[in-house]
Amino acid sequence: MNKRIIGLTGGIATGKTTVANYLASAYNLPIFDADIYARDAVAVGSPILSAIAHRYGEEILLPDGSLNREKLGAIIFSQPDERHWVESLIHPYVVARFEQVIAQSSSETLLLVIPLLFEAQMTNLVTEIWVVSCSDLQQLQRLVQRNHLTPEQAQSRINSQLSLSEKAARATIVLDNSSTPESLLKQIDIALSTN
Repeated sequence: MNKRIIGLTGGIATGKTTVANYLASAYNLPIFDADIYARDAVAVGSPILSAIAHRYGEEILLPDGSLNREKLGAIIFSQPDERHWVESLIHPYVVARFEQVIAQSSSETLLLVIPLLFEAQMTNLVTEIWVVSCSDLQQLQRLVQRNHLTPEQAQSRINSQLSLSEKAARATIVLDNSSTPESLLKQIDIALSTN
């Protein structure tokens, strides 16, 4: 059986979660999320978390021994070399988890939510690529509001990813999330029905 494996990506705060939630609820599609696997990768007691603590010191950990994401974020979003180092530990773990679930799933259509699909070179895991897009200003405003960041902090996070226009140029399907939620859902219905 040839599986249809949709790689869902887009910029930070463009609406990937909205798309994934809709596909799960309306179509009962199995959803596998890179962010969840990335969190598993740095679970308390994991070798990856130990390596991060060794590099940045114990202050990168919270009192319960878990990763202080805010502190790590401050480091990696201001220092590209450090971001690449952390990603070089986490991405292989995430790829291995995706390969495992793809092999084990009996579903014909799967959705892999991979924010860094292009940046982490994971395109070979999927059979088609959907990119959720919106205007640059909307993306910035949504991120500031959602994560309670300053516009400068939000912009540095946006800048750490490939631009939306580059992602859209490499997509099989572009979902435009700059107007109404209804418009987005209609585009998802059409995208899923065209194979």
